[in-house]
Amino acid sequence: MSEDETIRVESACRELAEAGGNVTFTAVAARAGIAKATLYRRAELRAVVEEHRLSSREAHTLSGIVVELDQLRQGLEALAVKVRRHEEELRSLRRQVNRPR
Repeated sequence: MSEDETIRVESACRELAEAGGNVTFTAVAARAGIAKATLYRRAELRAVVEEHRLSSREAHTLSGIVVELDQLRQGLEALAVKVRRHEEELRSLRRQVNRPR
């Protein structure tokens, strides 16, 4: 029954978001046919609703886009640092291999 409830909650959240409605515990409970108290009480169901609330709220706001861009920029910068370090290591290894003996 737990997996069925999780699927119903996921579907309800997705349908509400796609319809442009607010993803609220009340709306999800009504659409999924699950008591609102159950959504609050069961950690996995609450997490599903909270995740959809956050993503639907942030996806349509300018500040949400700014936050996402900043996170992507930070990830890209971290990746660039790793790439530079690997390039340095490769150059060092190539110099060691190409040294005359």
